Amino acid sequence: MKMKYLGTAAAEGWPALFCQCEACAKAKQLGGKNVRTRSQCIVDDTLLIDFPPDTYMHMLNNQIDLPHIEHLIVTHTHQDHFYPLDLILRGFPYAHVLDRSKLHIYGNDQVGTMYDSALAAEGDSSDVRELVEFHEVTAFHPFQAGEYTITPLLASHDKREKCYIYIIERAGKRILYGNDTGNFPEATWEYLGNNNFRFDLASYDCTLIMYPEGKNHMGLSDTVQVTQRLKELNCVDEHTRYILTHFSHNGSLMHEEIEQEAAKHGFGVAYDGFEIEF
Repeated sequence: MKMKYLGTAAAEGWPALFCQCEACAKAKQLGGKNVRTRSQCIVDDTLLIDFPPDTYMHMLNNQIDLPHIEHLIVTHTHQDHFYPLDLILRGFPYAHVLDRSKLHIYGNDQVGTMYDSALAAEGDSSDVRELVEFHEVTAFHPFQAGEYTITPLLASHDKREKCYIYIIERAGKRILYGNDTGNFPEATWEYLGNNNFRFDLASYDCTLIMYPEGKNHMGLSDTVQVTQRLKELNCVDEHTRYILTHFSHNGSLMHEEIEQEAAKHGFGVAYDGFEIEF
């Protein structure tokens, strides 16, 4: 399996849209890996994770064949993770989908509600409905998305909805996709402990970088705590790869500085366009 990080910032992007802070000014000056778009990943060039407003730019920068992406899993409805108005553009006349292939979207009930609202705003959306189908998924109930077995786990993020992190499995390989979330809720820890999972890749929320957060997002110290508990449950071992993502300018550090701190714990640091194969 391989996973590519298309966007690695928190909601505001980095440099943030309207910000004048030192961290954003420095990111503009340095450029490169310090410039981060909103959070999105793709697994094996096939399975899309989240659908932010920056999806169009991600398509261009990474040569993604969006018309042939058939499966999209959504973590939650915050606008930096799900921007359903752009799904209207899959229908005619915005798009000529010649093979009429369908995009399947998986998420909580509010993802479905937001999708319906976006279509209602367009008026005649019958063509989009033929090409985009929503499937509501439930925490701790695995489902199939093409070749992938996917299990939603409860996240600790926004109490107004059931936010998910995901286990993604294919061909004997397994990813723990862990953002957006603070330290996991006990129901998630109990599920992990009872099901003998072992992860080849653990991808972590590290929004505040050197500042501990714990409740809605994580900083580096929180990810260390999560890793320790995963070790205690035998969910990770010496072969597991760890990657940090979803960084906010409020964490201040530039990419190389984050790498230096993360390396102390054996973690890698994602940047826009970073790809890992395992």
